[in-house]
Order: sequence, then structure tokens, then C-alpha cells
Amino acid sequence: MIAWLRGTAVARRPDGVVLDVNGVGYLVAATPSVLRRAGAGSELTVETYLHVREDALDLFGFATETDRRVFRLLLGVPNVGPKTALGVLSAMPVDELSRAVERGDHARLGKIPGIGKKTAERLVLELKEKLRGLDSNVASLPVESLGNEADRLLSALVNMGYRPGEAERAVSALGPKLGSEPLGNLLREALAKLTP
Repeated sequence: MIAWLRGTAVARRPDGVVLDVNGVGYLVAATPSVLRRAGAGSELTVETYLHVREDALDLFGFATETDRRVFRLLLGVPNVGPKTALGVLSAMPVDELSRAVERGDHARLGKIPGIGKKTAERLVLELKEKLRGLDSNVASLPVESLGNEADRLLSALVNMGYRPGEAERAVSALGPKLGSEPLGNLLREALAKLTP
């Protein structure tokens, strides 16, 4: 699986953004939060999900690990495919979706293109418990907002074998310590957060 990509946005198309990663152009169907940052020539880091079908490989892109996790939860709902799941995340942010599911707001969910009454009911039934435990505050910080020091920490943790999402949460949890403490101390603290 392709967990994330970092590269230069070279084109926006109706079906997504083309991301140049070391000379390879990846077409990524993406949420609006990614597309807003995808001006020509802009450097992007995108959390990704590779959907494998018999006749195609489709790559979906998200601004945060939380968005990708919710996308995967949506795929577990009967009659929700990847394009519908992307449509849900495009129509409402994760926190708004979580509130609508928690309240059982079928009317609000039914207004999302591609979601009818029965699918809205299934979303509430299938996701109510799963979205409740989702910590979107830490995991929703995009990698770009953390700065160069955070990028080096993320890279070090990923090179040590941690998944990008785990590494991003550990670095995000360091908060204001980023930029004010030596990199070695920050790495030890991030590792402590990752080790049970």
C-alpha cells in the first residue's frame, strides 16, 4: 500500500491532482482540503489510500491521517464505495460528520450527494461507535503545519519503522516543544509516546 506521497502538484484535473514525486506523476483523487493546497508548483504531503479493483488501481488523497481513517471506516459501510466515501468527506469535515452520526441526523447525511435515506441510516448504524473514539484533534494536524524540524522527526520515525500516521501523531503531540528543544530530546520524547 502507498501510505503517503510527498511531491509537487503539477496539475489539477476534474478527477484529482497530479503529484510529481521524483519524476513519477501520481493522479490522486483528493478531498477539497488537499485540492485547496494544490496550486501549480506547490509542495504537498498527502496521506493516501490505494483502492485495488480488478480493472484499476485508484489512489485517494487526504490532508490528514484522520481523514484517511474515516475514509476507510466509510468503505466498511454496505453500499459505500470509494467515490461515495470521498464524496462524504468532501461534503462535510470529519468533526461535522461525527456529530451528524452521533445525533443520528439522517436528514443531514441524506443531503450528501450519493447518500440516500437507507445509506444515511446505515452510516449512523455502522459508524456511531467507531467515530466516537476517533481523536481528530491530534491526528488532524497536516504535516505541512509542523515545520522543518517536525519533518525531520517524522522522517526519522518512519525510517525507524513506524507508520507515517503514528509518527505524525507522536510529533504533533510534542506541540510547543517543537523548535524550543534539541532534536535529540524531541526524538526521545516522540519515541516514548510510541512505545507502550
